[in-house]
Amino acid sequence: MLKKILLALVLALLAFVGYAATRDGHFRYERSGVIEAPAEKIYAYISDFHRGNEWSPYMQKDPSMKLAYSGTDGQPGAKLEFDGNKDTGSGTLEILRTVPNREVDIRLTMTKPFHAENLIEYRLVPEGTGTRFSWAMSGDGGLPGKIMALLIDCEKMVTKDFETGIANLKRVVESAK
Repeated sequence: MLKKILLALVLALLAFVGYAATRDGHFRYERSGVIEAPAEKIYAYISDFHRGNEWSPYMQKDPSMKLAYSGTDGQPGAKLEFDGNKDTGSGTLEILRTVPNREVDIRLTMTKPFHAENLIEYRLVPEGTGTRFSWAMSGDGGLPGKIMALLIDCEKMVTKDFETGIANLKRVVESAK
């Protein structure tokens, strides 16, 4: 009887993993908000990792996170290595491309709690008397990401942080003189 139960559990697990393997592992999550400020004022905060600490939702989750900076601020090749708690993890951010006052592309390489490599895109577009700031992340989670996506709402988890970050950035930029 125990063998039959174990066999059924193994078959159910194999079926679950098999189903997960058929799913698309690519994802793209995005959120945006309007900030009442010109793009160049916002760009100063999104292109410089040092200034990112003023609005990043991840610094709120772990204010004692260890940070190491390298490269020229705001330029391709600039890096931020971080080592945080269970809520933030560890990894590296590297600026890949910038279009002053419009775009910043960043590679996020996570090393803890799991390995992942994703693309982060910040976009600034004039809107009314302000600027629309968009924050997107895309990547391919592979089989582990496919399994995780079936068990938890990854988009909700990630975009909640994006929304917090956008609100923080809005507050910081609009209150700056």
